[in-house]
Amino acid sequence: MKQLSWAPLGAMALAIAAIAPAYAADKSVAVTAIVEHPALDAVRDGVQDALKKAGYESGKNLKWQYQSAQGNTGTAAQIARKFVGDKPDAIVAIATPSAQALVASTKSVPVVFSAVTDPVAAKLVPSWEPSKNNVTGVSDLLALDKQMDLVKQVVPGAKRIGMVYNPGEANSVVVVKELQKLLPTLGMTLVEAAAPRSVDVGSAARSLIGKVDVIYTNTDNNVVSAYESLVKVGQDAKIPLVASDTDSVKRGAVAAYGINYRDLGEQTGRMVVRILKGEKPGDIKPEVSTKMELFVNPGAAEKQGVKLSDALVKSAAQVVK
Repeated sequence: MKQLSWAPLGAMALAIAAIAPAYAADKSVAVTAIVEHPALDAVRDGVQDALKKAGYESGKNLKWQYQSAQGNTGTAAQIARKFVGDKPDAIVAIATPSAQALVASTKSVPVVFSAVTDPVAAKLVPSWEPSKNNVTGVSDLLALDKQMDLVKQVVPGAKRIGMVYNPGEANSVVVVKELQKLLPTLGMTLVEAAAPRSVDVGSAARSLIGKVDVIYTNTDNNVVSAYESLVKVGQDAKIPLVASDTDSVKRGAVAAYGINYRDLGEQTGRMVVRILKGEKPGDIKPEVSTKMELFVNPGAAEKQGVKLSDALVKSAAQVVK
């Protein structure tokens, strides 16, 4: 019986391998946020959407992990150590405390921060130029003069600006310091109320009753996660709330001129894609979101003792009913 030769089959296999399409190698992205609230959730979803648009899809060619620290900086540090140990291709840190925990945990795994007001003040990067290390990201820094222009449109005679914030959150401390310099040039003063924990937000807001004409809220994560308690004080004491987070308008703020956090997440995601494709984070310059939107809530304004001008309402990208 003649022995069969397998050589043609081997050649065929090589030929098939030569013409087979080159599939992208699996990648791994881990995402963590200091707390869950609408703005930060929108960043997370935007990151995932940008990855999917670029061809990286969870369950197919992308390993996707997400964990929230639930407002606890100790938990943020634990998540950072866990994710660094997993050695993903990139870690996305949403909000300043989570980013600080990650930067303290690794000098090698790529870290992309998002929704961080001032990454330089938070010591995430040495400057706004490429870091030359393992960190880059996207800031939600806002022009405070434009924020105060909105305050004056909502409350034309406002002189005393209240602000509830977490003194342990770097992005909020930066805003307080900037307002302390800016407001006197506008004939205004800042009245601060500390809320180190989310449960302190309501009592901090109540301490401002009788002392302020308006309460301005930045993207402080304690405040945003407990915004309803702030809204109750605003309604009970007839103190209008002006926010820098547009999602807060849906929850009861009178108005906000701020960033679309879903877009911010997509911008962050596009930066992650660049890293997945081989760019080094230290060669990528930190970015700032430039797409701003005005949201207004006439119903909330009425409950908080003010009436929005027709011109302001007409100029809004979204009027919350």
